[in-house]
Amino acid sequence: MPSQFRKRIQKSLDNPALQSALDHNAERRRNARVTANASLPEELNSLRQKAHALRARVISNLDQYLEQFTSQAEANGIQIHYARTAAEAVESVLQIARDSQAQLVAKSKTMVGEEIQINPALEAEGLQVVETDLGEYIVQLRGEPPAHIITPAVHLSRAEVGQTFQEKLGVAFTEDIPTLTAIARKVLRQVFLEADIGISGVNFGIAESGGLCLLTNEGNGRMVTTLPEVHIALMGIERLVPTYTDLALMLELLPRSATGQKLTVYTSLIRGPRQPDEEEGPRQRHLVLVDNGRSALRESNLAEILYCIRCGACLNACPIFREIGGHAYQGTSGEHTPYSGPIGSVLSPGLFGISEFGNLARASSLCGACKEACPVDIDLPKLLLRLRAEGARPGRVKKITQNSGMYDPLVPPALRLALRAFSWTASSPRLFSAAQRLAGILSRLVSPFSEDIKVPAFSGWGYARDLARPAVTPFHAQFGSIAQKISEKSPQLKEPEAETAHFATNHRELPGNLDPVERFEAELTTLGGEFMRCKPEQAAESIAELLQSLDIDVVQSWEKESLPAGIAERLSQADIQMRSDPDPGIRAGLTGALAGIAETGSLVLAGGPGRPMSASLLPELHIAVLRAKDICENLAQALSLSQLQAANCAVLISGPSRTADIEMTLTIGVHGPGRLVVYCLDE
Repeated sequence: MPSQFRKRIQKSLDNPALQSALDHNAERRRNARVTANASLPEELNSLRQKAHALRARVISNLDQYLEQFTSQAEANGIQIHYARTAAEAVESVLQIARDSQAQLVAKSKTMVGEEIQINPALEAEGLQVVETDLGEYIVQLRGEPPAHIITPAVHLSRAEVGQTFQEKLGVAFTEDIPTLTAIARKVLRQVFLEADIGISGVNFGIAESGGLCLLTNEGNGRMVTTLPEVHIALMGIERLVPTYTDLALMLELLPRSATGQKLTVYTSLIRGPRQPDEEEGPRQRHLVLVDNGRSALRESNLAEILYCIRCGACLNACPIFREIGGHAYQGTSGEHTPYSGPIGSVLSPGLFGISEFGNLARASSLCGACKEACPVDIDLPKLLLRLRAEGARPGRVKKITQNSGMYDPLVPPALRLALRAFSWTASSPRLFSAAQRLAGILSRLVSPFSEDIKVPAFSGWGYARDLARPAVTPFHAQFGSIAQKISEKSPQLKEPEAETAHFATNHRELPGNLDPVERFEAELTTLGGEFMRCKPEQAAESIAELLQSLDIDVVQSWEKESLPAGIAERLSQADIQMRSDPDPGIRAGLTGALAGIAETGSLVLAGGPGRPMSASLLPELHIAVLRAKDICENLAQALSLSQLQAANCAVLISGPSRTADIEMTLTIGVHGPGRLVVYCLDE
C-alpha cells in the first residue's frame, strides 16, 4: 500500500469530527434505504435482478443504443458532441462557451464534470464557474473536492460551514442550518438569473426518445437547465436506458438507494431546446457524450462496473468508507479520484489506470456489503479481487484495455502448491485447527508484538496486510469465555430505533383499500405537501383566500388556456394579477398539472406554449391545480403519457424543495419552492 495512501488513511482515522460525521451518514443512509425499499411495488431482489439484466443488455449492445439515442436527440434539436477523452470533452465545452461569449456558468452536480475537471479548465479561460448544489457550493468555497457522490459536504460540521460562509461570503457567523441554507439560496439566486450557460449531468439518456433524465432535490438542476440561454449536459456514454418503461424501473431503485426517497423532489425530463412558440428554456441544448476509457473498460473483465447508476449506496454500506471517507481515496502519487468507496476502487483504476489507482482495490474488507446494497446487483467484491490479482503483477498492465491477456487463469507454481496444501488442510477440522495454532505460534516468533504500541515490532504485519494475523487459540475455542465476559460486563443493548429517511419521507404504512386520490393525498402530505380536495367552482375562491391571507396579489401563472376552465377568470375577479414572465420578486406560482402519481404523491407537469416551467420553480409558493381523474396509479403509467413524452421539458414534482447537505439535517425550501399546495378537482 503506497505511503501517501497510508498517511491519508491515518489522517482520517485520527479526525474524531470526521469519524462522527461518517458514522452518522452511514447509519442514516442505511436505515433510510431499508425503510424505503420496504415500500417497493415488487420484491427487492426481483427488481435488482431485472435492473442488472437491463444494464447488462445496455452495455452489451451499447453501440446500438448510442446510435438510436443520438439520432433521436439530434432530431429533437440537441447538439451532440462525442468526446473520446477528457481533453476532448473539455475542449467541446470551452468551444461552446467561446461561441456563446459566456462569462458566468451555473453548474449543477455532475460526476462526469469532476472526472474531466471541467471547472479548472473553464476558470483558466477566464469564466466564472459557480457550483449551485448546496454541498458542492460549500466545498467549492473551501477549495475541496466532493467527499461523497451524493452528499459532497458530508465531512463538514455546521460550525465549519458557518466559518466558511463567514470567511468567503462576508456574512455573520451562524451555526443555524436553515439560516445557512437561506444565505446560499440568496447568493445563488442571482447566479441562476444571470448565468450565460448552465451545465448539468445526466442520470439517464432514453434511447427511444433521445431525452435526458435528471434527478435533483434542491431545484438547482432545474434552474441551470431552464433559465440560461445555453444548456450543456455532460453524460457518460454508458448511462442509457432503452425505453420509458426501463426508466421507470431505474427510478424505482435509484432514489431509494441514494437518499431513501420513493422519488426525488424533481425528476426532470428534457427532450430539446426552446421552440419558437415557447416563452422560456435554453435556445441551445448541447450534450457532450464522454467516453474517457469507458469503451476500453467495456472490453475488459471489469465491464460490469459500467452497470453502476451512481446512487452511492455502496459507499454508505462500506465499513472502510465509513472509517476513512471520500478524500482518503488517492492514487500512488497522491492524486485524488472523484470516485471513492467500493465503486471508485474499481472505476478509478478502470478509467484512469491500474498503475495509479490499483492500490484502491485493497481499501476493502471484501465483506460483500456493497454488493448487497447495490440496486443493480454489481458483484463488487469479485471485481475488487480481479484488480488485486492484477495489482500483484504491476509490470503486466499499466491500463486496462481489453480481455486478451487480462486476468489469465495461469497461477504461479508456488501459489498453486500453497492452495492445494490449504485445501487438503481445510478438509479436516483437526488438521485445520492444528495448522491454525501452528501458524499463530510461528507468526509470533517471526514478528513479536511490542507491548507499548500493540503492533508488530519489526515486520509491519497487520498494518496494511489483507490477511489477519493468525490466532494461537482459534476463535471458536475462545468464544464461550468471551461471550460470558461480555454478558457480565456489558449493559443490555437496545435495538436501534428506526430512523426516518433524512428527506422526510416517513414511509408510513397505508391501508391497502385507498383509491388513487386518497393514496395521492397520503403520499403528498407525507412529503410535506398540502392537499385540498374541492369542486371546480370552489377552487378559485379557495386559491384567492390563500393568496390574500399571505398578502400576495401577483402570481406567476400558466396562461388561462392551460388551467382548468374558469380558474383564471375567477382569480382576476378577486384582483389577483396573473403574469407568465419570470420575476424573482413574485412570491407565488400557479400551474395546472398533466397528471398525479398515487404511488409517490408526485405531480406531473409538461412544459410548452403557455406553460412556463419557472412558475413551479422560482416562487417560494407553488400552487398546482390537478384533476382527480388525471391521477395515475404508478410511475410507469405516468411515464407512458404521450403528452409527457412529446414535451421539450417535463418534470415530476414530489413535495417542496429540500436538502440535507449540512450534517444530514433536513431543510425545506432551497432553490425551489418551500411550500407546495395541490388543489384536486372532483369533477
